[in-house]
Amino acid sequence: MVDRVTTRERVRRGEALGREALREHARADADVITSRENRWLKKFRAVLRGKAPEPGEPIGLEGPKLIEEAIRAGLEAEALLVSDSGEQELQGILQAASETDPGVPRSRILRTTDKLFARVAGTETPQGVAGLFRAREWGFEDALRGPATGEGAFRGEPTLVVVMAGVQDPGNVGTIVRSAEAFGATGAVAARGTADPWSPRALRASAGSALRLPMLRGVALPVLLAQLKMAGLKIFATSAAAGEAGEIQQDLTQPCAIFIGSEGAGLPAELASAADGTISIPMSEQVESLNAGIAAAVVLYEAARQRRNATTDERRWD
Repeated sequence: MVDRVTTRERVRRGEALGREALREHARADADVITSRENRWLKKFRAVLRGKAPEPGEPIGLEGPKLIEEAIRAGLEAEALLVSDSGEQELQGILQAASETDPGVPRSRILRTTDKLFARVAGTETPQGVAGLFRAREWGFEDALRGPATGEGAFRGEPTLVVVMAGVQDPGNVGTIVRSAEAFGATGAVAARGTADPWSPRALRASAGSALRLPMLRGVALPVLLAQLKMAGLKIFATSAAAGEAGEIQQDLTQPCAIFIGSEGAGLPAELASAADGTISIPMSEQVESLNAGIAAAVVLYEAARQRRNATTDERRWD
């Protein structure tokens, strides 16, 4: 069922429309989805409440912030869904879209009621806007060199890849990806058996980082290890056991890959023989271990600290 109201006749008569009136015109002139059997609502529900996209399927994002992050990252929008209460957020989204090449086709801005939007949303308190975007497909080389700047240049810094091997919690996966971008990692890998970083919950936890950082998904661990070795990266396995007092005892300034294991079982046994070293985090003996998200953040911060200090020392000697 579709309700259609038009203000074209008013526009033909030359009536001046201000910004608020233009928004009203855009709303009124659009088809409003009022049936829960609508194919677009079914598609949004499947993506926003599903686990992760299959190859070729779009990723689903909720809320104006994530949608604007996707647009600024250059992702192509397949469709936007806006409810009555989400109209106030649309102006900012369209402004962000006007500053990028892909933009947002006006024909794919869909509108519905707050009640129907709540039926398809994946969050408890929907913000009234959601989007389907075509995910960027990254390659192994992308993860080694990192994302390009807005001008198209690469940073040229030593490779730092974080590998999630069996991390089950989507929230931890998103947190790890967010930390990876924050502390200068060039890429991230969700090895086979890890929660998908493009699932709705992981995307929310990454706060947009999963849309920008080069990401490999579902790679078999033996294949990945062979690729990393051939690329000349040092492989470091994080340990669940507490380290000795002091600092992390590994040189993380060199090109390397840091492996983070599952919250319960840790890293797979096959990684032990392949790793060049183990990273243990110094902490109080009263605490048995840290969860995967926090452990990754600590190690990635240490890598950033070491690299920053190494750069400072180089400048001092120049």
